[in-house]
Amino acid sequence: MDTKITLSFNKDIIDRAKDFADQNNISLSRLTEFLYAQMTSKTYKSLEELPISDWVNMVSDGEVEYKRMPSSRKAMKDEFFEGKK
Repeated sequence: MDTKITLSFNKDIIDRAKDFADQNNISLSRLTEFLYAQMTSKTYKSLEELPISDWVNMVSDGEVEYKRMPSSRKAMKDEFFEGKK
């Protein structure tokens, strides 16, 4: 069963990811699902342990920046709206 989620990404990255998905005859949703499946197929102790293949690097830009999740729902909401300014 499919479940919908809402994510926010840099527009340039999404445009390149869409192009990549189109070139590989896959939807952006299925590409994202595939990436999540690969990340969760094993137990990794940290983000640094995740395997990053060359084609993932092709659709990314710049250095990876990991952010910790806010400690509360209110903090997440505040951070979200701060990013919209």
